[in-house]
Amino acid sequence: MTTEIKLGLCNPPEPIYLYVNQGEINGESFVWYKFNIEQDKKIPVTQRALTGYLSELRLTIKEFKGKDNMKLDIVVNADELYVIRIGLETNFAKSFLLAASLVQDFSRPLIIAATAGDENTVFCNLYDAATKTKIKREWNKNADWASILHDIQFLLSGTSNPTPESPLTPPKLSVVPQPVHPQDLRVKNIRTLLDYPLDLVKEWLRFQDVELPSSLPEGKIDELIKTMCLAWASDKCEHPNHAQSSYQKQVVDAVANSADELTVVKTWMQQLQTSKTGVV
Repeated sequence: MTTEIKLGLCNPPEPIYLYVNQGEINGESFVWYKFNIEQDKKIPVTQRALTGYLSELRLTIKEFKGKDNMKLDIVVNADELYVIRIGLETNFAKSFLLAASLVQDFSRPLIIAATAGDENTVFCNLYDAATKTKIKREWNKNADWASILHDIQFLLSGTSNPTPESPLTPPKLSVVPQPVHPQDLRVKNIRTLLDYPLDLVKEWLRFQDVELPSSLPEGKIDELIKTMCLAWASDKCEHPNHAQSSYQKQVVDAVANSADELTVVKTWMQQLQTSKTGVV
């Protein structure tokens, strides 16, 4: 079967991310939304349900306010590729997992609906798209979420039913974070060491018209690292030129000679702090 390719202007073939939360923008209520990174704003989604084929469930670790947070990505094939990204411990995630655990045939389309609860809570209702029948399972706050998630992933993988010769492995909620690009990790490690505000890094990246450091050439990453380091040192030296010259000699030149960047930055910070104490 040949899929007809539509020629002309279009959007890049990237997934559409949906985030779950109750809210109101300009008098318009919503239970989930898209997020425009460039403009740093939420875009309400007025429709409360998404119809499509559940293709994957994956766990993703995302940084939020300087801390790692576990997210559940519900990947749905529809008119576009959608990813519903939610906190693993949210009511939406748990109600979705409870209902999805009753589905035995994921080759049939489903309707995933967001339903507002008390205060800011949002629950998930799941329907068979062909029959419009709601898939119900009693709420169980003490459910074995690791086993439920494992079983759903097992069915989605298309693996045949386990046999005595090839039994189903015991369920484990072991999480392998998505591969982190070396440049993203480099910036994160230095930012954490300096306790530099994450919002300022995001703002700097937006000025470069990118979302992640990995989208920049290495020279720009050097510039970002230097900006963070000199901002940290701004109140550690009597003369700004001293911070710049010491950074060049103790960090830049050392890294150029194959020294570990994180180690030399730590040493540079300690020396500046010692120097400040001595001056005082």
